[in-house]
Amino acid sequence: MKNLQRHLNARHIRFLALGSAIGTGLFYGSASAIQLAGPAVILAYLLSGAAVYMVMRALGEMAVHQPVAGSFGHYATENLGPFAGFVTGWTYTLEMVIVAIADITAFGIYMGFWFPGVPQWIWVLAIVVIICGLNLCHVKVFGEMEFWLSIIKVVAIVAMIGGGVAILGTGMHLGGGTTPALSNLWSHGGFMPNGVGGLIASLSVVIFAYGGIEVIGMSAGEAKNPEQVIPRAINTVPARILLFYVLTMVVLMSIFPWTGVGGNGSPFVQIFSALGVKSAATILNLVVITAAISAINSDIFGAGRMMFGMAQQGQAPLVLTATSRHGAPWVTVLVMAGALLVGVLLNYLMPKDVFLVVASIATFATVWVWLMILLSQIAMRRRLSRAEVAALKFRVPFWPVAPALTVAFMGFVIVMLGWFEDTRVALYVGAIWLALLAVVFYVRIRPKFAAASRQAEAGSL
Repeated sequence: MKNLQRHLNARHIRFLALGSAIGTGLFYGSASAIQLAGPAVILAYLLSGAAVYMVMRALGEMAVHQPVAGSFGHYATENLGPFAGFVTGWTYTLEMVIVAIADITAFGIYMGFWFPGVPQWIWVLAIVVIICGLNLCHVKVFGEMEFWLSIIKVVAIVAMIGGGVAILGTGMHLGGGTTPALSNLWSHGGFMPNGVGGLIASLSVVIFAYGGIEVIGMSAGEAKNPEQVIPRAINTVPARILLFYVLTMVVLMSIFPWTGVGGNGSPFVQIFSALGVKSAATILNLVVITAAISAINSDIFGAGRMMFGMAQQGQAPLVLTATSRHGAPWVTVLVMAGALLVGVLLNYLMPKDVFLVVASIATFATVWVWLMILLSQIAMRRRLSRAEVAALKFRVPFWPVAPALTVAFMGFVIVMLGWFEDTRVALYVGAIWLALLAVVFYVRIRPKFAAASRQAEAGSL
């Protein structure tokens, strides 16, 4: 059985997670979250960030204990059974495909800013070919590319936060009858103008923005010194992302009343324009194009490694384990390229509606995967002896209370998807998807596991 090569260092893995989780969800999606919850969206980012950190610690405990390709799909199989692993692996793959389609669509929209006369689908096709080609190269090439793309995004966020703090510190007047001040966080209908319902409604948008950080677990099979690299990445990246999101929200809604954020385009354009940057829209467009490319890169990497790991476990066709001489799983990259060509077709048929249709479905897949990571870690802990638990090198904090609370939170978010009309379609699609996976598993996969088990028993006699 072929294995992946360990060429990703701490720098690559840290920025891989940043690149996947800091994308269009922050640069554009934050406006819709603010409109739902008002300044209370800060609480949504804090609460969701704490839950995400617990998910990452659970994943880290398993990844350090057993660093393998396929990561949490493998852990679900080992700790919850083959069906749970099968569902988790393919749901994560679906999540990455959906998010990648959303990101390539966003790329086509962004390029239309500069080239309005060029059909959107042409840009989408071009980026699919380029990114999939890069993913066929040595994994270190992928890691370096993701590192530099992520740096551009981080610099843009830091510049926005720094510029916003400068506006607040100098008392600059921006016109329109508003004065930048922290009091804007509670002076326009209160800190929670839309009540608890608005706060709850924003959770789905906020969690979608955090989605992708679990790709750290997917890198465990290709990380140098995973026992050292994975814990460092997990302990630093969630805190940094939380810092970026929360600080961004505080600065945005202190400078502009929440009722005006996102009303005239991206919140980032508003900040840069307020600083007197005449080419604010052009600069932001360059940044969000970088963000989209970075996210697509991470999506293809994550889905490819998941399919590779599942194929090793007999839950996907064995051909998906084929690797190039550079150690890249080239068949999985081609499968992702084929899936993204569906996105090209959708952009040709319905360019205005693709992004909204696919983004809502990804939220369900994200929460489901996080829930399975938590349940896998809980099941692993229960089957380990006291000595084995004591030997764990990276353990979940506040066990077992914190994991239990996080599981309850994830369940609550799934229920809320069905409660609100705007997100209900995600729950319907998710239910249909899980039903289809159940049929495939019990018709095609379970008989293989049963046969393998009988063969193993016969061999032991």
